[in-house]
Amino acid sequence: MNLFLDYTDKQIVNIEITISGSKSESNRLLILQKFYPNLELKNLSDSDDTNHLQEALASNNGVINIGHAGTAMRFLTAYFSAKESREVILTGSERMQNRPIKILVEALKILGADIQYMEKEGYPPLKIKGKELTINKVNIDGNVSSQYISALLLIASSLKNGLEIELLGEVTSIPYIKMTLALLNNLGIKTTWKENIITIASKKNIEAKTVIVESDWSSASYFYSLVALSKIGTTITLSSYKKESLQGDNSLVEVYKNFGVKTRFNQHSITLSKETAVISSAVEKSQPLTLNLKGSPDLAQTITVTCFGLGIACDLTGLHTLKIKETDRLVALKNELEKLGAEVIITDKSLHLKASGKINKDITIQTYDDHRMAMAFAPLALKVPIIIEDADVVTKSFNSFWPVFKSVFT
Repeated sequence: MNLFLDYTDKQIVNIEITISGSKSESNRLLILQKFYPNLELKNLSDSDDTNHLQEALASNNGVINIGHAGTAMRFLTAYFSAKESREVILTGSERMQNRPIKILVEALKILGADIQYMEKEGYPPLKIKGKELTINKVNIDGNVSSQYISALLLIASSLKNGLEIELLGEVTSIPYIKMTLALLNNLGIKTTWKENIITIASKKNIEAKTVIVESDWSSASYFYSLVALSKIGTTITLSSYKKESLQGDNSLVEVYKNFGVKTRFNQHSITLSKETAVISSAVEKSQPLTLNLKGSPDLAQTITVTCFGLGIACDLTGLHTLKIKETDRLVALKNELEKLGAEVIITDKSLHLKASGKINKDITIQTYDDHRMAMAFAPLALKVPIIIEDADVVTKSFNSFWPVFKSVFT
């Protein structure tokens, strides 16, 4: 479905928008719930990724297809490896079958896992024979997807001898690792992280517990972008969020101050308001806005589009994981922004956008089977009419995105 968007003559109204639970938190907690059934979960994400994971965990089928759900692929690879007497073939979409998983598989094999590649070495589909994993020490590169590390952390407490993980080299996406550890701690599971060693104690049972999942900060980013691109005085309220968040993408609060957006924390919500024009000191000096997004790479698309919409140059680094997402997000960003009239330079781990005073209108934005491409470009409809190709792709992380997005305009 192609979707034409034109809000160039519309005003944004201050309504309260409820955003479903964090996909990152939901998916971690669903794995933990399988090990600890007396864990009750509320406000789970309504995303396709989370739905796929729930279906996979409930399935007794010999073949499980998780589609485009990358998180589910990583977490389930570890989960089924530790699920004694369960044999499964884990597969996904064509894109998923071209997303590397060798680093995680090799780490699991060190622990004694029985995993075979069905087709291409290092990629799904995988044939997994679950067994008791008794080896309790493993090392893994720290500068790859943090989901590999979290996948190991999520099965660690279920293992007879617990687990010690040595992280090799520089560690990327640290907030997501800290999120996983915090969720474990919240269930009474003992963890330590000293220098490059993470240790998780074995724990057979936990006390009955109910966890309410915080709303997704990545999903909030698109409304931050809307407010940034709007006129001074615009406000939007989002729920349910808290100041002390486990999600690394809450860095939005500080990042969007550069665009004149202030965040006020209410009891169970946040109110975003456009209070000034762009206030970044770098921008005032006509220099690029420089950000290292190593801890929150999923914000890169939204921030880049916001900068382009405001005519601001930016230099974004720490983006090396974007090349192995739903698409090569750096290439996709460059392609679509250049159609709109931008000048963009990318490397394997950075993006550099030049300041531009013009936005081409009526451009069709290709989404590359990537939910974040569709949602990141949507706020540009405040500036020029645009067309979002394959707009339904947003259901991967935000099922109700388009009705919610449209509801903020009068």
